[in-house]
Amino acid sequence: MLAAIAVLPQPPLLVPELAAGAAVETEALRAACLAAVGAVADAARDWVVVGADPGGRRTVDPGTRGSFAGYGRDVPVALAGTGTADEGPGLPLPLLVAAWAAGERADRMRGELVAPDSGTDECLALGAELAGSDDAGLLVVGDGSARHTPTAPGGFDERAEAFDAVVAAALDEPDPDALAGLDPHLAAELGAVGRAPWQVLAGAALAGGEWGPAVRHTSVPYGVAYHVAAWTRRA
Repeated sequence: MLAAIAVLPQPPLLVPELAAGAAVETEALRAACLAAVGAVADAARDWVVVGADPGGRRTVDPGTRGSFAGYGRDVPVALAGTGTADEGPGLPLPLLVAAWAAGERADRMRGELVAPDSGTDECLALGAELAGSDDAGLLVVGDGSARHTPTAPGGFDERAEAFDAVVAAALDEPDPDALAGLDPHLAAELGAVGRAPWQVLAGAALAGGEWGPAVRHTSVPYGVAYHVAAWTRRA
């Protein structure tokens, strides 16, 4: 069974080399992400990373290398493991961020990607399947709404605040049922690319066991909601 779960956002500006003038502004967010990853590392060395990618459902093998070159600087990263695949700047952003955040804390990491528009039932089913991973850590990567302010990437939408309040409360509890209940259509309209991965998380958490929060952070820099959490199993 899964030993721990972490939720991370996926802004490239988490990487100090890419943050430029935003390094100080994002310091608390970066620290929270590393703390969440640390909580998983304390419980497991074999990790599964879940993220959304327009390319759709696929598995990315341990050891796969990539680069943040498409986001301004050639910062190389790799999913932990012994594989030799190299996707360069084509490695999807959730996996780039997860590999960067993990550093050398994992022995093995594989990626499980889903389409951003994957249905709730599909996501829950994948989560239930992943819940059977023996003593593994689950990293779930994705952003909240990108429409919190007029200058946000998607412009302003008054529904963004309520949407991300539900997500934040669900991560606080933890409450996987609330994540399972997120509306895919609303999430898409709000630019919340984390919806599908969070519903994979919900499927995994609902498959059994009691969870408690270990790390929590939410911030909304530049009009985008970034949620961070770590859940660990209760004895």
